[in-house]
Amino acid sequence: MRGATPVLELLMAEADDSSALDIVAALSLRLMPGECIVIEAADEAELDAFADLCCGLIPLRAGRVRCLGHDWTDLSHIYAAALRARVGRMFADDTGLPFLDAETNILLPQLHHTNRARDELRAAATALAEEFGLPGLPQGRLSDLAPTDVVRAMLVRAMLSEPTLLFLHEVAPTLRPAILNRVVAMLDRGGAVVWLIEDRAARDLHRYAATQWLRLAEQGLAPTRPTR
Repeated sequence: MRGATPVLELLMAEADDSSALDIVAALSLRLMPGECIVIEAADEAELDAFADLCCGLIPLRAGRVRCLGHDWTDLSHIYAAALRARVGRMFADDTGLPFLDAETNILLPQLHHTNRARDELRAAATALAEEFGLPGLPQGRLSDLAPTDVVRAMLVRAMLSEPTLLFLHEVAPTLRPAILNRVVAMLDRGGAVVWLIEDRAARDLHRYAATQWLRLAEQGLAPTRPTR
């Protein structure tokens, strides 16, 4: 989109030495509205740390990270929280917070970042849960659910805000159709998606119809191509 504001920009960003991101190189990336990018790495924890960097949760020793035109370091805590409400996150091996029930785990980010009423959020989450193959909004503990249903619940959490920027990890093939439907709709309305893929899943990268493929390694972000 000519003249559009990038959804995400990394401008020679270097993580602070104390961070969990074990990359010494400067990172540069531009993700425009309507774009989907795949980033692969050897370790899922490194991919989660990279997403933390993109969300302004890792201090920088150099460079800039901008989300929707806003530099994270320029924002107060309140405005940063409001901006993060527009970012959906799926985490690697995410099982939620064990001391909270399933419903609260799903609703918590939006209860924290927005002023939407819990009943409104619950209704929206229930519709998403059914779209992803659950019988409704899960009750009880996430630990009581089948592993695939936990992934479904965490996808509901990530997409509940109808985010402008969405971070996803690899999922089981049975979940892909519903997710891709959501991703396409999100891209059509000007959002952007980052798929975080561990190396072992690289053979499936072609499934995501991404506009860019990058590999995250010690040398930084480098272009790559999916193995078909």
